[in-house]
Amino acid sequence: MIPVIALVGRPNVGKSTLFNRLTNTRDAIVADYAGLTRDRKYGEANYLDHKFILIDTGGISGDEDGIDEVMAEQSLQAIAEADAVLFLVDCRDGLSPADQMIAKHLRINNKKTYVVANKVDGLSFDVAVAPFYELGMGEIYPTTASHGRGVKSLMTEVLAEFPPQEEEEEDDERGIKMAIVGRPNVGKSTLVNRLLGEDRVIVYDLPGTTRDSIYIDYERDGKPYTIIDTAGVRRRKNVRLTVEKFSIVKTLKAIEDANVVVLVMDSREGVVDQDLHLMGQVIDSGRALVVALNKWDGLEVEQKERIKTELDRRLRFVDFADIHFISALHGTGVGHLYESIEKAFHSATDKLSTNHLTKILEDAVVVHQPPLVNGRRIKLRYAHSGGHNPPIIVIHGNQTDRIPGHYTKYLEKTFRRVLDLHGTPVRILFKSTDNPFKDRKNKLTDRQLQKKERLTKHYQKQKIKQKKKKQK
Repeated sequence: MIPVIALVGRPNVGKSTLFNRLTNTRDAIVADYAGLTRDRKYGEANYLDHKFILIDTGGISGDEDGIDEVMAEQSLQAIAEADAVLFLVDCRDGLSPADQMIAKHLRINNKKTYVVANKVDGLSFDVAVAPFYELGMGEIYPTTASHGRGVKSLMTEVLAEFPPQEEEEEDDERGIKMAIVGRPNVGKSTLVNRLLGEDRVIVYDLPGTTRDSIYIDYERDGKPYTIIDTAGVRRRKNVRLTVEKFSIVKTLKAIEDANVVVLVMDSREGVVDQDLHLMGQVIDSGRALVVALNKWDGLEVEQKERIKTELDRRLRFVDFADIHFISALHGTGVGHLYESIEKAFHSATDKLSTNHLTKILEDAVVVHQPPLVNGRRIKLRYAHSGGHNPPIIVIHGNQTDRIPGHYTKYLEKTFRRVLDLHGTPVRILFKSTDNPFKDRKNKLTDRQLQKKERLTKHYQKQKIKQKKKKQK
């Protein structure tokens, strides 16, 4: 079994910094800002030839109220799941009542705990760590997570408690990655918890509750999935905090990393411009798309009809995406999302044969030929697959750089209809066939030169005769 290690402590003691150091990533957002981490964040680490699961948690201060209370519950849940706990304290702030409260909870739960005195740089070791022996939790490990000082000796002690794992073959079957995106406070985290069947991420009636992208692996009916809860994306003019800018970058990265994106919208507000901007971002990234209108319960019949009419009008450019009307809070319609997610994933990743694509292209050209350019018909000869997620179809022919946009749209819709693709955009790439004799000059033999000279004289005589006739 791979050991699970949780990082706990007060806010702003360096838990996320140590998380990034041990996982050798920048997955956790780090800033000089207390209470930045809110949800439990899991990461795979391979340190000193040991594999383990690391859990980053929000800070526990002991006087939580509102959303801080929910954050503290997430941290306590991480402690319950862990095989060992790294209890981080701040050398610069010294021992606090919150540290003593956390230590008491760890003793009650009988967790193997290592007290990590962080931010020790510039201080005397003995003086800096002395107050923390009052916690009565054994050895104190001084570190500076931002620079890596003392981290190796700490992890040597921690990992010595766990036997080395046997080498296992890596399973390439990672399942479908689906990112849940949308504006703030549309119900993304509620939907994530509903899909998982547990309160895995924090849900609170406050816009911007989720700040980081949370990757969660799970299984449903024996199939592996990875769900990504993301921070809400507001319009650029409303984004002022640096932390929110980092959150938006994480959301855009999650879209690129996903196979399928579930765009959540608030049905009570209808389709707003920011929803369309996010939809455009998903299409530009080439990811499969499923649209979910949340908070559908409780709407009047007239409101529902008006919203459906608005969807038909404003979402014509994503007519390939399935639209679901759901209530994440009550679970209405949520189960049907999986059907569209599976369909979109397979449409985006299935292999396409060259013979089949070429046959579709030939039939499309027969029904509607390409336009004439300079008196010459554009010829499209054959097609083949150029990639997946999204499906890329490469078409070879001549004068393909002159093909108008409306004909490209016609080909996209034809391929999507015949191949029965749902939920994924299709990209068409054109390649012109080069003429191998374009820049090659033909060298004539003596006999050919003589023939050319005779033909030229004959042509000139004919031209003179025709001129004389016209004069008469």
